[in-house]
Amino acid sequence: QLQLVESGGGLVQLGGSLRLSCAASGYALKPYTIGWFRQAPGKEREGVSCINKGDDSQYYRDSVRGRFTIARDNANNTVYLQMDGLRPEDTAIYYCAATAWKVASENECAPVGFYAWGQGTQVTVSL
Repeated sequence: QLQLVESGGGLVQLGGSLRLSCAASGYALKPYTIGWFRQAPGKEREGVSCINKGDDSQYYRDSVRGRFTIARDNANNTVYLQMDGLRPEDTAIYYCAATAWKVASENECAPVGFYAWGQGTQVTVSL
């Protein structure tokens, strides 16, 4: 079965950058829409960005658009989330997950319907 593993988190200062990786084992990622999600302490898990299967169309939540970039590397069976201009409010555990469907809007880039969740990677942004 599809298994996803996140990596690349860490502690950075305001304005810094990180690149998160979502690597798959067992199956190729190409047939799946992949999403990045995050959960801060005391808050619900929320969608950050999704990249569709097929056309690689991308969706971002408003607060990260222009700062974060999602990309798919089929050769390495990995989906990346490049995060620039990090802010303290980006602090959270970041997860990736997959779905067989395509999302059509930022609102559909939400945890419901996604599966094969990884264990998450912690991102902490300090002032």
